[in-house]
Amino acid sequence: MGSPQDPFYIVREEIQGSIGKLQSNFHRWEQAASNTGEFVHLTKELLTSCESIEWQVDELEKTITVASRDPAYYGLDEVELSRRRNWIGSARNQVGIVRTSVEKGKSNSAMARHQDLTGTSRTNQYSSQDNDDYIDSESDRQLLLMRQQDDELDELSESVIRIGSVGLTIHEELSGQERIINDLSLEMETTSNRLDFVQKKIGAVMKKAGIKGQIMLILFLVVLFIVLFVLVFLT
Repeated sequence: MGSPQDPFYIVREEIQGSIGKLQSNFHRWEQAASNTGEFVHLTKELLTSCESIEWQVDELEKTITVASRDPAYYGLDEVELSRRRNWIGSARNQVGIVRTSVEKGKSNSAMARHQDLTGTSRTNQYSSQDNDDYIDSESDRQLLLMRQQDDELDELSESVIRIGSVGLTIHEELSGQERIINDLSLEMETTSNRLDFVQKKIGAVMKKAGIKGQIMLILFLVVLFIVLFVLVFLT
């Protein structure tokens, strides 16, 4: 099982926070009237957030694919990999629901505005002063929405930078572990070759020494082992 310090869980928390904010804005969008500037602003913001979160989920899924090739190497098991895949599927589903609803609402809003423009083109119901007041009000609202959008985009940019940094750390850690394994494999191969050489030498000595020589050699090795044992463990 992965620990809370696992890079996967760090990135998952970042994405989960983005999904929570996405759903909060989605609820605001559902309550906004389709003929207002707020509705238009939230529609653009929601679609942009969906694209960003989907990209982050795709990148996180790639790390699961890499880990699934050798779970034991990364300290994982099939249960943990399955849990991570299920979370990826759930995140995609949550974002997909929002994206589908917003795109449908955007299309319906466009059709409604077209019908409104067609109907109002037949008569002029507002005076010039009313139009000026409405334009001024909308301008102020658009400026406020633009400021809010700039702040939210800054937060989103910082989140993407953090996730990119974590991804780079994961890559560097994997590269470092791969180098360690390669070095260990080389050392094991060298040690194995040396052991084969020593065994061949000992075999040759045993053949030349005869039975008495072999017995003496065994006694010598036993005494040497006892001396080394005493030096290592009793001193």
